[in-house]
Amino acid sequence: MPTALESTPLTCKRSEEGIVSIHLSSPDRPVVILDAALLQQLDATLDALLECSVANDITGVLLCSDCSRVFIAGADLREIDALNDEDLRAYLAFGSSVFSKLALLPCPTAACIDGAALGGGLEIALHCDGLIASATNAKGKPYPIGLPECGLGLLPGWGGTQMLPARIDPRTALQCIVTGTTSMSNETPTGLIDAVVETPDDIMSAATSWILQQQPKPHRNGLPRCLDDKHPGAIQSAVDSIRAESPDNAESDAVLDAVETGLREGFPAALMTEQQRLVALRSTTSTRARLEAFFDKQN
Repeated sequence: MPTALESTPLTCKRSEEGIVSIHLSSPDRPVVILDAALLQQLDATLDALLECSVANDITGVLLCSDCSRVFIAGADLREIDALNDEDLRAYLAFGSSVFSKLALLPCPTAACIDGAALGGGLEIALHCDGLIASATNAKGKPYPIGLPECGLGLLPGWGGTQMLPARIDPRTALQCIVTGTTSMSNETPTGLIDAVVETPDDIMSAATSWILQQQPKPHRNGLPRCLDDKHPGAIQSAVDSIRAESPDNAESDAVLDAVETGLREGFPAALMTEQQRLVALRSTTSTRARLEAFFDKQN
């Protein structure tokens, strides 16, 4: 393996087929969490991959989790909640810049999901070209996949309002987002997962096969590949339907505002709207109450 990959903060392994797997880990935690430390490690790792991907004939990149319980359990809400507004905006923007590097890699990418993928964990997976998932986790049980942020009075902050409606039926996507409803791995919405295997034991071989089937390398425009399949008319229709049927609350309004910003102005503007609305929401009375209740359960 090239020297650049041998010294990456996150473990990288290169297969005989030239596919590099990035192994996400949170050594001091029971599960993998997208905290500032992991984002910084992933940023440096992706920089190394971008540096050597063409010269060293990397045919694909896989995102894997070193935790048998989850893929990624989401962002670190306690860490986020401790930030002031300016620092939170910077944190969210940094996360977006890290995830965007997946779309700059000159080779197919896939997320290997074999445990809970929630919030930011699903958003980083959606930045990959493909999602490969096992129907059950290491214990043989289905696990949740989704964007539950609205259930805490927040909203996705790393593009979830744009990518999920581009991957699955837009009305289903928006209904799930505004209610914070997740799916189970054995009954995910059509279009969310590109290849499903029964157990985690089979996920690497399935991901390898999927990556090799994507040759030649997909065109890169710096945006998540799923946005290529976005249908603006269907998404706007879904927005109108959800707005008419959903309870009038701040988090639902924020989601629909972000979706419509994306339709009008594109993905970068939608990201900014997501992040601005998230920062504003976390200080509201309703969201504070839900966050405090959530933190109390964690104690």
